[in-house]
Amino acid sequence: MLNQTTIMAIQTLVYIGRQRRPGPIPPGEIAEQLGASPAYLAKIHTQLAKANILRSYRGTRGGVMLEQHPSSITLLQVVEACQGVILGDYCQKHDKIEEVCAFHAAMHELQAGLVSTLSKWTLADLLKKPFPAESLRGQVNCRMECACEGEKKGVHAEA
Repeated sequence: MLNQTTIMAIQTLVYIGRQRRPGPIPPGEIAEQLGASPAYLAKIHTQLAKANILRSYRGTRGGVMLEQHPSSITLLQVVEACQGVILGDYCQKHDKIEEVCAFHAAMHELQAGLVSTLSKWTLADLLKKPFPAESLRGQVNCRMECACEGEKKGVHAEA
């Protein structure tokens, strides 16, 4: 459903959103924390900047910062920045859903539900609970774990 680029974009945004220090976050730091190629992250940062989710700064003190408040960044924005607009992959579009085949109606409902859910969840929601409860840590594979590695080890994001 979500491709690796989108997952990495969300991890990047969670990492940036958890930082308490002012100023841009260096891309090399993000790449190291997430275990990603700097070139791959640069591509992702460009996509997020084009969607007005991140702002890039050049120079020796350059890096990236959130362009918007975390409560304004929806998962739908991130998915569409990385994967394009979510389109239904079903029969030819038709405005009268009651007249189409059952498969078309089911896929239309799936698309509407996906868009609705991704529109509802924001980066702020993810930042409220970036990883599982202590009792589950190490027992479940959490995709956001790498974005919160320091806190997981008892070291909190810089204040």
